[in-house]
Amino acid sequence: MTVRLALPFRPRLPHLSIRGFGRRILMGGRVGDLRRMPRYVAVALLGTTLIWAPLLGYLKSAPLSFRSTTSLILPGSGASASMNLNGIGQASSYANSAFASNAVSPTETYKRLLGADRIVDATARSLGLTREALGAPRVRLVDQTSLIHIEMEGPTPEDAQAKGVALVAVFLAELDALRADEVRARETSGSQAITEYRASVGMTRARIETLQNQTGLMSVDQYNTLVDRQLSLDALIFERRAGVNERRARLAALETQLGLGVQAAAATLKLFADGGYLALLDDIALSQVALSEANARFGSRHPQVEAARNARDEAAAAAAQLAQTVTGLNADTLAGLDLAPQGARAELLAELVRLHVELEAATEELSTLIAQQADGQAQIDSLAPVAAEMQDLERDFSVSEAVFASAIARNESSKSDVYASYPLVQVLEDPSLPNAPSSPNRKLAVLAGIAATLMLIFGLSLGWIRNALISWLLVKSGGSK
Repeated sequence: MTVRLALPFRPRLPHLSIRGFGRRILMGGRVGDLRRMPRYVAVALLGTTLIWAPLLGYLKSAPLSFRSTTSLILPGSGASASMNLNGIGQASSYANSAFASNAVSPTETYKRLLGADRIVDATARSLGLTREALGAPRVRLVDQTSLIHIEMEGPTPEDAQAKGVALVAVFLAELDALRADEVRARETSGSQAITEYRASVGMTRARIETLQNQTGLMSVDQYNTLVDRQLSLDALIFERRAGVNERRARLAALETQLGLGVQAAAATLKLFADGGYLALLDDIALSQVALSEANARFGSRHPQVEAARNARDEAAAAAAQLAQTVTGLNADTLAGLDLAPQGARAELLAELVRLHVELEAATEELSTLIAQQADGQAQIDSLAPVAAEMQDLERDFSVSEAVFASAIARNESSKSDVYASYPLVQVLEDPSLPNAPSSPNRKLAVLAGIAATLMLIFGLSLGWIRNALISWLLVKSGGSK
């Protein structure tokens, strides 16, 4: 017989140790245990509230912000300039493309300049805003292109667009100022060099003028002209000397052929050009004929013979006296004259006299040319060292003048090369007028809230099945061992 003692009723409470509670928290309960649902629902509601409450509050309280975009482009081609200088040459300048060098990127330079303090401050002053109210521009470069995108934000579409317009205007004005400053710097350095070159040209020109005043030699070309004239004179003297020798030889040959000298031939021609003398010769001839007839008829002492002889002698004496008067020669010289210069012989006598005259003239000309040659050679010898010095000075002057002109041309052509250091930039897209706010982005915020809610639900789902999942992992791990 079994006796059971009745004890007072005591409810059965779940007894969990600290170790069991920790395992419960870590491992979770069974998947089908629905008693855990209130806890998960509470956590889900709390998490959803923590996600959506600040998100909805931000969307409701955040001020609207509009974003205006602008696009700038840098043309990739270079620029060249050329000018022709009359009597000097050609001056040219060439600016390489902005993207020709890998060491410097103009887009990066302009990106830094767009965000520079002076650009932002000048933009804010132009709009009557503070720098904080203007905000910082957002500059973005497009890879493998020369595009620069600029974004400006404002509380209204018009404000955002106005900020973009002001920023671009200030940026372009600053580029013009930088280019003008570069040109001024180049002009300053170029002007100093031009002043030095001008002084060098003036100094060389003064030395040339001093040498000209002291020596009378105006240029090296003048000396070269003197030398050319001297060479021409030498050739002319050689030719004239040959001509004199030729005439002398012809004269000597003709004298030998005629048997008369030049003086005798000239006297003969002069005498037989006198009409009175020719008349006396006719008288002599007639008297000689009469004498011959008388001698043939009468004796030598006959009066008619004596009369004819006396007439002939008187005519001969008169002719001799007239010949002495006309020619100025004595009787002995007149005795050697040719008394029959008629026909071809008269022409030969005239040729003899003409050759003598030409010989005298050619000889005199040759003497004059030789004297001129001596004077010219003396002048050339005295001017030779002066010409050498003048040539050096003229070369120095030409070099100095060329350098001076080149410096001026380079200084002038550099003014057209304003895009060498700061390449040309153009506005590809004007600042836009946004039609929708860029901040807050409601769609993005809602999507972020939905994503966070889904992640919370996914996390709670993993917590709900963690016991079975951990057990499966442990079993799989043990089986693999």
